Amino acid sequence: MAHQSCVVSHPPPYAPLRHHQSQHHNRNNNNNKNNLVQFKYPTLLLPRTHHHNASASASNLFGFPRLRRPNISLNALDSDAPDPHHQGSVNFGRNESYQQWDSLTAKFSGAANIPFLLLQMPQIILNARNLAAGNNTALMAVPWLGMLTSLLGNLSLLSYFAKKREQGAMVVQTLGVVSTFVVLAQLALAEAMPLPYFLATSVVVVSGLFLNFMNYFGLLNAGIFRLWEDFITIGGLSVLPQIMWSTFVPYIPNSILPGAISFVIAVLAVTMARSGKLSEQGVKFVGGISGWTATLLFMWMPVSQMWTNYLNPENMKGLSAISMLLAMIGNGLMLPRALLIRDLMWFTGSAWATFFYGYGNIACLYLSNIISKEFFLAATAGLVSWIGMAFWRDSVVHGYSSPLTSISDLVSGS
Repeated sequence: MAHQSCVVSHPPPYAPLRHHQSQHHNRNNNNNKNNLVQFKYPTLLLPRTHHHNASASASNLFGFPRLRRPNISLNALDSDAPDPHHQGSVNFGRNESYQQWDSLTAKFSGAANIPFLLLQMPQIILNARNLAAGNNTALMAVPWLGMLTSLLGNLSLLSYFAKKREQGAMVVQTLGVVSTFVVLAQLALAEAMPLPYFLATSVVVVSGLFLNFMNYFGLLNAGIFRLWEDFITIGGLSVLPQIMWSTFVPYIPNSILPGAISFVIAVLAVTMARSGKLSEQGVKFVGGISGWTATLLFMWMPVSQMWTNYLNPENMKGLSAISMLLAMIGNGLMLPRALLIRDLMWFTGSAWATFFYGYGNIACLYLSNIISKEFFLAATAGLVSWIGMAFWRDSVVHGYSSPLTSISDLVSGS
């Protein structure tokens, strides 16, 4: 029965694919300034002459100048993700062990698409069957506000990875946007989502996909994309406190005050950053808000789910242990790559979803005697072994004597 299923939003993977191997050689030969620029804006995985000609002709067609990448970027969605080939390791770019692990982590990230696709498709198929049977009431069980929050997170992360020129991660986030939008369209057809909200969401989705991919190929005026960045920064920062507040209603008063206050603060911060009234560090902080906001939105989903489990233990009978296992596996596959390239934001989001969303719900199911002891122990052993292997292997390829050094590197951004 459709109404028996517990529908929750699934955090998307944060995995960028491995840069082209030729970039390892370039980083060793260029000076430090060029290294920084090349990492922030890696080239497309296309022949140089073909990429240049295609972009130039398309720029003339759309009437926009070709986007030039400055040496220092303080735009929104920038992060402090450091060069993965930091100076603390031995023979970076020429270490065979490192290159092999680099290739494997990229494959793990790509393989994570499978469990995430398996998580989305059953809900879409179930909704389609209920719509075809005229059972629109069943779709009322799907929380459209939670799905909308997930979609906004996907759009923010899409812009984050578009700025970093990460093709694979862009595809993953695009699939997340499209699949979530399909569910929202089904809810709108069943009148489970108000039509005005769906129409507004449609405009945002179409605009976001168009602008991100135009910017990725260098066909978009920088000022236009900057407006989009400001929009998602303000939107994300406004939505996050409101979602967090709404989770605990009716134990706290129902109010839009958190979202309203956050909206005003976000507008002031973006305005001051654009008008040059903030220090360079302040502008950098505002620029990183959007990516971290998207990550925090996904990190809040497990908290909301566990709070729901606490308030209504009976609802856990509709929670699929297989879905939680897939969520744990999908996010867990991201961790070795995030650790290797020292991306703290990506690692934080994936680790949180792995432990608190996937494994945390599996533990709740076990404590409620819904799943067997064997299932729980197998999931526990698999997760512990995977995390242990990831940290051990990372310390080996970096020439460290302890995995704790890898954690120190990740936190310090070195």
